[in-house]
This record gives sequence, structure tokens and C-alpha cells, in this order.
Amino acid sequence: MEYEGVMKRILLTTSAVFIGISLMLSGCQTNEPASKVQGSNEPATKVPAAKVTAPRINDETALYQDYLHRDIRDDIFYFVLPDRFNNGNIANDNGAASGISHGGLDKTSERGFHGGDIKGIEQKLDNLQKLGITAIWMTPLLRNQAIQKDGIAHHGYWIVDFSEIDPHFGSNDELKQLIDAAHQRGMKVFFDIITNHTADIIRYKECHQDNGLYLQGLTRCQYMPLNTPESERYSPFILTQDEAVKVPQWLNDPEYYHNQGDSTFEGESSLNGDFNGLDDLDTQHPQVLSGMIEIYQKLIAEFKPDGFRIDTVRHVDLSFWQSFSPAIVDFAKQQGIPNFHVFGEVYDTNPHHLSVFTTEGKLPSVLDFAFQDVAANIFYRGQSPMLAKALFELDSLYQDEDSQADLLMTFLSNHDMGRAGYFINESDANSDNAAKEAQTDAEKLQRSILSHAFMFLSRGIPVVYYGDEQGFTGDGNDIRAREDMFASQVPSYNDNDLIGTDATTADNNFDTSHPLFITISALSELRKSHRVLRRGEYQARFYQADTTAENAAMFAFSRIDRETGEEWLMVFNSGTQTAQISIPMKVSSAAAVVVTKAGIQSNNIEVSDTQISVSLPGLSYGVYQITPVS
Repeated sequence: MEYEGVMKRILLTTSAVFIGISLMLSGCQTNEPASKVQGSNEPATKVPAAKVTAPRINDETALYQDYLHRDIRDDIFYFVLPDRFNNGNIANDNGAASGISHGGLDKTSERGFHGGDIKGIEQKLDNLQKLGITAIWMTPLLRNQAIQKDGIAHHGYWIVDFSEIDPHFGSNDELKQLIDAAHQRGMKVFFDIITNHTADIIRYKECHQDNGLYLQGLTRCQYMPLNTPESERYSPFILTQDEAVKVPQWLNDPEYYHNQGDSTFEGESSLNGDFNGLDDLDTQHPQVLSGMIEIYQKLIAEFKPDGFRIDTVRHVDLSFWQSFSPAIVDFAKQQGIPNFHVFGEVYDTNPHHLSVFTTEGKLPSVLDFAFQDVAANIFYRGQSPMLAKALFELDSLYQDEDSQADLLMTFLSNHDMGRAGYFINESDANSDNAAKEAQTDAEKLQRSILSHAFMFLSRGIPVVYYGDEQGFTGDGNDIRAREDMFASQVPSYNDNDLIGTDATTADNNFDTSHPLFITISALSELRKSHRVLRRGEYQARFYQADTTAENAAMFAFSRIDRETGEEWLMVFNSGTQTAQISIPMKVSSAAAVVVTKAGIQSNNIEVSDTQISVSLPGLSYGVYQITPVS
């Protein structure tokens, strides 16, 4: 369909919704706690609108050039699989000339290498800067076993050599060039690291033939519990050609692995089993702990990255993180990286479980899977915004001397669970209401816009998954959510109906005019320009407990700078119908002004001495700045 007309209608109907928005209320700020919030239809006294003025913008130029000293809460992340982003050097598409890191190129397969590399990311730094990105997180770049029984290492998680870059992605020198180029633009670079496992090299005599293949009738090695008698345990062996394939050398000794068979991801096997057949390191062994610390200290010393994302954190014993994380952060400081940031992947939507790793586990931060789940449930699946209220009420769980809720990494999509666009499409397919009409393309676009606004305006550090700014949808999780940004040759990718565009993944998708690119770019600029949106304390302003109420899909919260008293109010309508809320807040007579990218003035807010009333169209949001009377 033609999207130009759709975008015009969206801009005209969302008023305070589309980005770069600011509404100024000249009122008296109060630091008194808000009274209990509930739904209300009581009319407010309407205040005449003042003339439209440009929103106040703080000068943050120096902050966003000084990558080295910038607080991580000031950053906006872009998560990318180098192989699927941009091919800057076709000569490295097949990796090494020969050996374990050679091959796997298949541009027509979801599983194969597609040719993207480090040089390709460097070539697109200007594009990322236009999007507002200040930090790039890449999937693992270290040298992999290119081909295993269950796939091809386009993702980088099957490491054999922890000292050099996989030749499919480039060279050590090219990575240094990328980091230097990013730093010159004030952008940070984050490595994705692994301590839980290595590539699948170790075999077991009880499961495998002498040539390494499974015994007839087997496709996996059953997990052996810790209490298995010694005589009944697996007997590990390594094929002759692979005996010294891992670097550093100590990783070639089976003594440093659990060797208990494949994990079922339940009980003790979650910690001690082979993750999808990968060699599971015994992270309680002193050599493994000291060896992994040394590996990643050397990478910090050589490449000077700005932080690490740590893979499969919950599959490693907690005591490992208690030593590893502080040692890494302290070493980075010694190397002249004062704000080195570490965050872990704990694939769990329960804040009680996530927070264990930031408190007891000594990790400064984790990926906020609970936030992703709540955002998807509210904006894609039509569930109650009370879920957001419940989520933020648990933020104190993360509080200790080196971690807190605003250090959490918030996201909507990733390379394992799938894309926001897929979840939006899925809400149609899984509707329990047979009479429900399918969403229009414009509604799908608005749901994506809403959820991105929620991510950028809430507490936490936003992470944009590559391709979401181009409306990618994918077909589900894992490899079905790893489309190419450059022109794809994968049929199952190219038949997807992207959000907000007539393009497909068969096209080159670096379109800076895409409505989601524009949305994210403007949200980035808004967040960068106002410290309170990055550091402000969260305060609930309106959540409707009565799910039958007309405004049950609306909710509101503030971000407040306790030092200056500055407050910004965010109001969301996740329903499809226009609705209104009244928020008990003590403000004096005020002039309401709305400035949007379209320059449209809106009268969707009314102010009285005791409350603020906001009316919003369905699938829209408003951002309001409250300033004291001079």
C-alpha cells in the first residue's frame, strides 16, 4: 500500500503523539507525593492556549562527543548481527582460506553466513548516527567453528579462539578501525562475550563414534546428573585434528568442562549441561575463572571497547559472576576506561529472578526481559497497563551499591525471541475473538511507534534491535528474526510484509525516511536533549484498575529530576478508541502548548488547580513538560 497518506493521517491524528514533542505547563511544581490515582471523568477548567513556541532544548553536544566519560544512562544502544547488516568486504565472505573457521556462506539460507562484516558496520556509522545511536552492541566477533551439526556460526556464539576476530567478520585491525571511527563520532562499542561454553569440540565415547558422529539411533547425549557414579559418567575425547584447535591452550583440556551431556534447561542441567551441544565450561573451577578473566582482560587491553554484554548468564553459577564482573570493571578502569559497563543476558521475565544477578551476582545490569514482556502485552496484545504499574513497583529489587533499575537495558526485540513486528502480527493470528478485525497497516505502525516511545521515555537504557527501524517483522524467533539489512536472497525473509513501508527485505533497507527511522531518530533527540528523560525518577501518575472503564487502556507516569524539580509527564493510550484521564496534580493556572514535528497545536490537555485532564486518540501518546511559574 502507499504509506505517504498513512503517515499524514498519523501525524494529524496523534497530535502530542509523534516525536520531538513537548508540552509546557506554566504551573507550580510540588514535591508532595501524588494522591492515589484512579479513573475520573470530572471535567477540568479549560485554560486558553498560548502561542506555539519551540520546545526547550538543552545543549548536550559535549556530552555526546565525550564517549569515554559519558554515563551509560545517557546512551542509546543499537544491537546488530554483523553478518546480517552490511557487507563491506566480499573477500572475507567465506572466512578463513581453510580449516575450522572456513565456509558456511549461503546467502539463500536463514542459517548460512550472508557476508556482513565489521567493515560494513563502519561504512554505516553515519546512518546510525542519524538514528540517534550512541552505542553499538555487536554479537560475538571472536573466531568460531564455522559449521556444526546443527547449523552455521553466522551469529558468532561458537567460539574456538578467544584471541582473534573471526575471518568472516574481518580482522583484529579492522575491529580497531571500527572502534576508532565510532569513538571519533562519540559512539561507544560493546562486545558480546561468552564464558559459559565454547564450540562443540568434545565428544563422549558413550554417545559418539570414533569419527565424532553420533552412535546409530542417537541425536543427543542424555544429561547425566551430578550424583552419577564415577564408573557410569561420560568418557570425553577429542578428535585428533581438533586436539589443539582452541585458544588459549588450556581450553583444549576436557578437565575444565562439565562433560555431563546435553542440558534440558531444567534443574541442575541448566548450569552443568551442554547448551545445545556446546562444550559447557566448569565455571566453578579456579582455572576457568582465572582463565576467563584473563581472556577478557586481554581483549580490553587490545581493543579498548566500552563494555560487555555477557551471554547465557543464568547458565553459569552465581559465584563466577561475583568474581568476574568486578575484576573486569576494575581492569577496564586501569586501562583508562572509567565507565566500562557490563550487562548480562538472563532470559527470564521475572524481576525477582533478574535482580538476583545485579545484586548477589555483582553485575551492574541485565537485559530487562520483564520490560519486554510487559511492553508486548500492553501494546501488542491489548492487556492492561496495570502490568506496567506492577513492573515498576518492583524496581527497588535492583537497588544496591553498584546497580539500580535505571541501569537496566530495555528492549522490544532480539535475535533469540523475535521481533516487535512479529509480535504485533502475532496478536492478530492468536486473537481469541474470531470476529476481531485484522489490524490495518497504520495500526501496526502505531503499535510499534507506541512501544518504542514507551521504551525511550521509561526508566532504563533503550536498545534498538537492528532492522526494527525499517519495520522488519520476521517469522518468529531465532534465525527467523535475523534478516539482512542489505538486499536479502532468503525467500522466507523476502516474503514478509514489513511495517511502515512497501519495501521488502529483498531491498537495501537503510531508508532514513522510513516512519520508524524518523520516530526513533526523533525520540533519540528528545531523550538526549533532556537529562530528566534519561535520569529522572519514575513516579506513577495514572493507572486504571477497573478494566471495564472507558479509559482502561490509558496510563501515565512522570520522570522527575529531584534536584531541579523538573518534571515530564508521559501519557499513553494503548487502546484503539479516544479516551480521557484526569490526574490529581497541584498546578496553578497554566497555558498549554503542544509542539509536534508537524507543527500542529492540540487542545488535548486541560489544567485546573487540582488536576490535569488529558484526552488522546487511540494508539497514541503525549509528552508534557511541567515547568514552575517564574
